[in-house]
Amino acid sequence: MLSTRSSRRKTLALVGTSVVIAGLLAGCTTGTTDTPGSAPTNNTENEETGDTIVIGFSGPAADHGWLGAINSAAIAEAEKYPDIDLRVAEGTNDASLQISQVEGFINDKVDAIVLLPTDGSALTDVATKAMEAGIPVINVDREFSSTFAARTTILGDNYGMGVSAGTYICEQVGDNPDAVIAEIAGIDSLPLTQDRSRGFADALDDCGLEVSNRVAADFTVAGGEAVTSQLLSAAPEIDALWNHDDDQGLGVLAAIESAGRDEFIMVGGAGSKNAMDLIKSGDSVLKATVIYPSTQAADGIRLARLVAQDKALGDLVEVEVPSRIVLNAPVVTAENVDKYLPTAFES
Repeated sequence: MLSTRSSRRKTLALVGTSVVIAGLLAGCTTGTTDTPGSAPTNNTENEETGDTIVIGFSGPAADHGWLGAINSAAIAEAEKYPDIDLRVAEGTNDASLQISQVEGFINDKVDAIVLLPTDGSALTDVATKAMEAGIPVINVDREFSSTFAARTTILGDNYGMGVSAGTYICEQVGDNPDAVIAEIAGIDSLPLTQDRSRGFADALDDCGLEVSNRVAADFTVAGGEAVTSQLLSAAPEIDALWNHDDDQGLGVLAAIESAGRDEFIMVGGAGSKNAMDLIKSGDSVLKATVIYPSTQAADGIRLARLVAQDKALGDLVEVEVPSRIVLNAPVVTAENVDKYLPTAFES
């Protein structure tokens, strides 16, 4: 029975994931020819300096630890390549301003655009305009509403985050059919929150559990603390809790400490350094977190370079960069935390 459950969980983790690529963005390839448009013949050609390309990057305002890490990682990645001239627009949560930024990139005739839209639907038309002008757009994290708006889309796996969190909790408390499971979501109106909750419910259902108590915060420390206080008051006993976001998790943990509660295990989300340090210490109810990569825009920069220089993606036989990439959502525990700490972000 356990092996069947394990198999089903692995299947759940793949649902909604078009391509799961974690280490393929290193630029190495396995092609066998040197004809134009073919994959390079060895593992170093993609890293070799090519023609200088101008990449325009526009992302959101860094008003959240994860978003700040998105922007800084993109800039740091571009600095690794002498053949990248990165033009960075000021981070904004104003869709109209971001549209004007992209229009500026189009007018400047940049070679590629990496865009994490504040609103995917609102930025679709201007991204399509860039594509029609011959400028490949790499869409990061929040999808456009048309496939014609991007050459490549790179995403975290929100549904997979829920599956990973639920699977881990099943492994920890699934032997107790009466286990009380709590969930602290982000913003319920966002599709990403809905996807995370759906994946979590599906994974719990696989081991006969369900969410007993659920609240939604707003991805802020204050919001996390407020709703967790309410949840703890309503649930005198909890066996496991999943908090969708490590930034709001600072407030979640503050409320837990204030209430003097330690009878349950907690799983976080996104992968902050603060969370990983607590996991490593073992001195907290926080025992794991699920990665939602803050490297997505950095990966977008690297993909933009490959596309603009007509190169392929590392370790794929295919001679072009894929049109859609969904990154993995692994669980970080005390056993593997050192592997993920180097790419963790500060809350």
